[in-house]
Amino acid sequence: MKIVLLTLGKTSQKNIKEEILLFSKRLSHYTDFELHEIPSLKRSTKISKSELKKSEGQMIMKYINSSDYVVLLDENGKSYSSIAFSNKIEKFRLNSFKRVVFVVGGAFGFSDELYSHCNEKVSLSNMTFSHQMVRLFFVEQLYRAFTIINNEKYHHQ
Repeated sequence: MKIVLLTLGKTSQKNIKEEILLFSKRLSHYTDFELHEIPSLKRSTKISKSELKKSEGQMIMKYINSSDYVVLLDENGKSYSSIAFSNKIEKFRLNSFKRVVFVVGGAFGFSDELYSHCNEKVSLSNMTFSHQMVRLFFVEQLYRAFTIINNEKYHHQ
C-alpha cells in the first residue's frame, strides 16, 4: 500500500520541514509514503473564496487517480484516537488499497468537487492549526499508527 499526503503550498519553516522529513524517513520502514506539495495559488482581490477553492480543487484532482481511496483532512471530519487511527490504517492494508491519499486543503477548505470525490473526512483536532503544523502532526500520527500496528514502544498508553 502506498500512502500519499497531498498539500497545497510548501512548508517554509525549516524546523517543521526537518521534522516532517524525519517522520517521512521513519515511515519508509513500514510503507511506501510520498508527500506532494502542490504550488498554492495566490489569492488576489479579484477572485472569490469559492473560485479559489474550485481552482485549488482542480489542481489537487490532477494528483488523484480514480482508484485511490481519498481522505480529506477536514475540520468537520471524524476524530480518532491514535489507537483507533492505527486500526483504520491497518484496515486500509487489509483491504488491499493500492493508494490511500490524504489531502490537506487550502486556507478556505475544499471545493465541492473534492468533497464529492472523497471517501471520507478525518479531523486531527477540534483546534485550528497552521497548514504547516497539520502536515507535521499528520506524518507523526501516521508513524505512530504503524508503531502501534507493529507493537513497538513509540506509543505509550
